[in-house]
Amino acid sequence: MTATMARPATTRRLPAKRRTAATTGEDRLVAFGCAVSAALLTWFVLHLLLTSPGWLADLLVGYALFLAMLYLVTRDRLGRLAATDKLVSAIVVTGALGLLVPLLFLLGYVIVQGAPHLRWEFFTTDMGAVATTDPSTRGGGLHAIIGTLEQTAMALLLVVPLGLLTAVFLNETRSRLRRPVRIMVDAMSGLPSIVAGLFVYAALIIPNAQRGSVLFNYNGLMASLALAMVMLPTVTRTVDVVLRLVPDGLREASLALGASRARTVWSVVLPTARTGVTTAIILGVARVVGETAPLLLTSFGATLLNANPFAGPQESLPMFVYRFVQLPLEAFRERGYVGALVLILLIFALFALARLIGRDRSQRKAKRTKETR
Repeated sequence: MTATMARPATTRRLPAKRRTAATTGEDRLVAFGCAVSAALLTWFVLHLLLTSPGWLADLLVGYALFLAMLYLVTRDRLGRLAATDKLVSAIVVTGALGLLVPLLFLLGYVIVQGAPHLRWEFFTTDMGAVATTDPSTRGGGLHAIIGTLEQTAMALLLVVPLGLLTAVFLNETRSRLRRPVRIMVDAMSGLPSIVAGLFVYAALIIPNAQRGSVLFNYNGLMASLALAMVMLPTVTRTVDVVLRLVPDGLREASLALGASRARTVWSVVLPTARTGVTTAIILGVARVVGETAPLLLTSFGATLLNANPFAGPQESLPMFVYRFVQLPLEAFRERGYVGALVLILLIFALFALARLIGRDRSQRKAKRTKETR
């Protein structure tokens, strides 16, 4: 009996705890096995037992079977909560891939069509001395590049202060006008770009062009006003969301130290949200830099270089692409693809510059301070 009592009791080893969202190698193998099984089952049912109506039906049926198998297998292994998490994660990942694949295809198509015809001459000349029989390597888009940069820069000069002030008004004040202003911003977010160009055309260009006005006529300034109307709601809403993420403790600490509300916003809130404000500006630029519809009614376009945005029609890269891609001659279509490629490169360069300006320097400063100590 003493021997029986001295015998160590056998303890059951419990499975190690894991987070619901954690992903292991076994989870990946399970997902891969579910995908293969769903593909084979879809092929067996739709191609051997039945007649498949097409590849889209195969894709939908296979995807539904994959989700069902993944949920059932994960539920049997880890429980209902983990199975639901894996199911939603699979839907999100496949949705992201479904959006990424067409984007990469479009980007690759533009690169393949435009890169072979891109020459340095495109950045230094305009289309003034180009004949219809010249190859696509003759002439360039200098006038369109300068027009795009000037119009976007002037739109930013108008939008950035207005967007910041509006977002600060919506977050840092208790005015009764906040609600109507927020409703107006939300309503303008769905404004079609062609309506912005039509408004500038009807309100400023038509009445003043008949009087012989140069400023209120077809030029880059009118295009910037139309682009600013399209960009302003995007920047305002994004900055509004970013300012909400600033902890209230920072505001309260600044006010407790005796700073005014305006000083708190300027010295505490805005520097804290600097990275988010930069992101808002990037989103605003991305919203308008490829717009063509408002420019058709405001800047009108030109084939010669016009560096003065306040007088005369002015070209832009979206107008350049729109003008040449639809022409029947192969050389002109190739110039259009080159313009689209340059527009993409210009957007990437502007994004990189904005990220460089708005990057977070607090960690570097803290590291330098620690090194000096």
